[in-house]
Amino acid sequence: MSTAGPPVAVITGASSGIGAATGRQLAAAGYDVVLTARRKDRIEALAAELTAAGHHASAHALDVTDRPAVDSFAAALDRCDVLVNNAGGALGADPVATGDPADWRRMYEVNVIGTLNLTQALLPALTASGDGTVVILSSTAGLSTYEGGGGYVAAKHGEHVLAETLRLEIVGTPVRVIEVAPGMVRTDEFATTRFRGDTDKAAKVYAGVAEPLTADDVADTITWAVTRPPHVNIDLLVVRPRAQASNSKVHRDLG
Repeated sequence: MSTAGPPVAVITGASSGIGAATGRQLAAAGYDVVLTARRKDRIEALAAELTAAGHHASAHALDVTDRPAVDSFAAALDRCDVLVNNAGGALGADPVATGDPADWRRMYEVNVIGTLNLTQALLPALTASGDGTVVILSSTAGLSTYEGGGGYVAAKHGEHVLAETLRLEIVGTPVRVIEVAPGMVRTDEFATTRFRGDTDKAAKVYAGVAEPLTADDVADTITWAVTRPPHVNIDLLVVRPRAQASNSKVHRDLG
């Protein structure tokens, strides 16, 4: 595998929100970025934007839950130095008693199995780079639970455990495992998707919160962690807005 030229960062879920912001910031930090997501038009537009700004970016339509497609994508890469497992998301906010098992299954497939698929497929290339980094974007939901979040919390706990276990298993290899766990982040789509397009319900998530995190805030955190010296591993970085003390304690000014 070639190690000449700029390092290469693969970013999943790069069509919007944190993934797109991470693509922009890693490109600005000197990485050749490989943008993946299901929505081809979105990532192609972002790749064109970055290329016009003088960066090197490419777009590859990819469903992280499709293992044959993931394997084909990995086989076609000449190099991979950084993998940002960002693809994921939440569906619904029903209690355990009435939650839809299909929603739970979909969240597990995307958040956990999707991360597993990309990590397994690209780990050989990350190791061959001599200085690889796996980033797993989990959530504070992966560290503590809250009412109405059972399915998403379970999936993010799974991602957290995946990161923790992988770090134990590959210690001694030239690959770091970084977990970034954001709290309340306001993006264009996360809450709206969770509530199936109900913008009123989505808005209530952030009601009265002066400054939730933005996608750029989280991307800045990811970029900082990735660009630490190779011997420095940011095992777990929890990032919340100042107004959020925990998953269930948020200051809201509703006056």
